[in-house]
Amino acid sequence: MPTQKLGSPEHELTTLDSGLRIQTSTLAHTNAVSIVLLFGAGSRYETDELAGSSHLFEHLLFKGTNKRPTPSEISEVIEGVGGVLNAFTDREMTGYWCRVPSTSWVEAMDVLTDMVKDPLFREEDIAKEKNVVYEEIRASHDDPGSRADTILDGLLWPDQAFGRDIAGSEASVGAVSREAMLGYMATQYVPTNTVVAVAGGVDHQDVVDKVSTMLGEWPDRESVPWFPVEDKISGPILNIEYRPTEQGHMAMGLHGFGSSDEDRFALRLLSVTLGEGMSSRLFEEVREKRGLAYAIGSGVSAYADAGALGIYGGVDPERAPEAVKVIIGELVKLWEGITPEELAKAKRLSKGRTMLRMEESRAVAMTMGAQQLIRGHVETVDDTIAAVEAVTMDDIKRAAERVIRSEKIALSLVGPFKDEQVFLDSLKF
Repeated sequence: MPTQKLGSPEHELTTLDSGLRIQTSTLAHTNAVSIVLLFGAGSRYETDELAGSSHLFEHLLFKGTNKRPTPSEISEVIEGVGGVLNAFTDREMTGYWCRVPSTSWVEAMDVLTDMVKDPLFREEDIAKEKNVVYEEIRASHDDPGSRADTILDGLLWPDQAFGRDIAGSEASVGAVSREAMLGYMATQYVPTNTVVAVAGGVDHQDVVDKVSTMLGEWPDRESVPWFPVEDKISGPILNIEYRPTEQGHMAMGLHGFGSSDEDRFALRLLSVTLGEGMSSRLFEEVREKRGLAYAIGSGVSAYADAGALGIYGGVDPERAPEAVKVIIGELVKLWEGITPEELAKAKRLSKGRTMLRMEESRAVAMTMGAQQLIRGHVETVDDTIAAVEAVTMDDIKRAAERVIRSEKIALSLVGPFKDEQVFLDSLKF
């Protein structure tokens, strides 16, 4: 069980003989411990027939184990000491996490490892949880902002798993059988496809010893890889979903960079200048100067081999075409780069948010665990800050030229819109 130091004295990694990776960060300033079990399982691993299986699977692990056959017996161990227990599914991973007082982390770890190693998967639980997922899908569909985001993903990455709704559809979830669930577990929930990440008032070797006991007899198999992203967009591309709402909801996106691309930090700072915060260009131009929107902003997502620059807003339907024109105008201006003052401000904001985010044990555990699972190494806070500080104005300009391209732009609108051409004309630049 070799132990590897990871560029910071607080971060340690041990890989068990089974291939299971155990990652810890000792935080002396907190009385909390956050634990996250991360698996290489998500929507981009699924065929069309299994769409939504990863998410359904996540739900089912809370329904009971042989040791704790009811949901309440699982939750009360964590909630009984004031802790929080939850899970998530995204494109590239599924995670089960809890946050508890440091005096209770061993019991919490026992609950999480029991859930992932010995779930019951009763037919009646599968049927009930499918109904819960149906309601989750319907709720997302009924939320215009969420619906615009989901549609945008499909526009940016059409006809492939990466652009599909993570929850799948009611039809695909309904068709998933218990046998398919067990088959999924046999391939994806295996040691070499798993990272156990723990942050807080813990000792690394103590965590390794406890996890080794709990997950020591866990057979490994070869896991199924994810489907790679295919660039199929030839834009500009637009989708309007008509709804008689009072406000129009907009989601605009461009292909960005993967999590290892050399320009990913430059794109992050570009987004800060463009639309992150009340002093950003979009906030000033769209809201403050013209009053076209209440909410307007941008953000960057980065996955293993793909990413996006997204712009989101709620707009007055009557003035939505004007808002789109203004946004496109601000994007085009970025070809010229940004000012030294904007770059310095963006660096301060990005570095400050990174440091503040990593003050909380859950964020530390989640960040280092996800990096270890997807990239095979952890980027420390110092590494991130140094990379942000090294970004130049030329880097920003190069990132803008790579990303801001009319043939790769997509726009999703949900609201009382009917005239497509007025929006398509603005997207051509």
